[in-house]
Amino acid sequence: MSEKRRGAAAGSGRRGAATSGPGVGRRAVLIGGAAAVVGGGVLAREELSRLWWQTPGIDKPRTDGELDYDRAEWVAASPANWRRADRPADYTVDRVVIHVVQGSYPVALKVFRDPSHGAATHYVVRKDGHVAQMIRELDVAYHAGNRSYNERSVGIEHEGWVDRPESFTDAMYRSSAQLTAGICARYGIPLDREHIIGHIEVPGTDHTDPGPHWDWDRYLKLVREVPAPAAKTV
Repeated sequence: MSEKRRGAAAGSGRRGAATSGPGVGRRAVLIGGAAAVVGGGVLAREELSRLWWQTPGIDKPRTDGELDYDRAEWVAASPANWRRADRPADYTVDRVVIHVVQGSYPVALKVFRDPSHGAATHYVVRKDGHVAQMIRELDVAYHAGNRSYNERSVGIEHEGWVDRPESFTDAMYRSSAQLTAGICARYGIPLDREHIIGHIEVPGTDHTDPGPHWDWDRYLKLVREVPAPAAKTV
């Protein structure tokens, strides 16, 4: 069944998003890799390793519930509302999509844990700034109602209503900006409106979130003010 038919867009929960195609067996990958070495003699071991993890159906080892954002609380979404992937090895991540749930934080968690809902975002931000991570950034969340955008983006849901400006508190803006800045740093995403977008801007969507009261100028300013992460020392 197609991704569009199985999934549903996040926010108000309309139908939208994704299933994966057929996987490739490890034996086929091993045989293909060996042929490349014997036939061409030019692929280094490191290159073969990179190609291995880019092959659909092959997953890197992972720990369930591991956080990508260390300030978050892990609350697992239903496996029916996302699909396993190995981003950014198999899909380039170059967008952050901002959502508003049209409801409360508990409602967002409840529907994203419901397998019949068909949608979920990677993160949910509460009005007091608390963050839940529900899906690993490695994986494809069904949140945008567009398969390509699901594969290339990280989705952030926010507690509130698009027609209630009081929904968007200072604590929420600052916490979400910190989260978005970290995502952009991890994947080299530019801090601009072409790459940090609202659900309404996803091609083919019928959603209007985050709505007219979301202050994009304020939000982008906060994102850009987050200090760049320190370089890791060896």
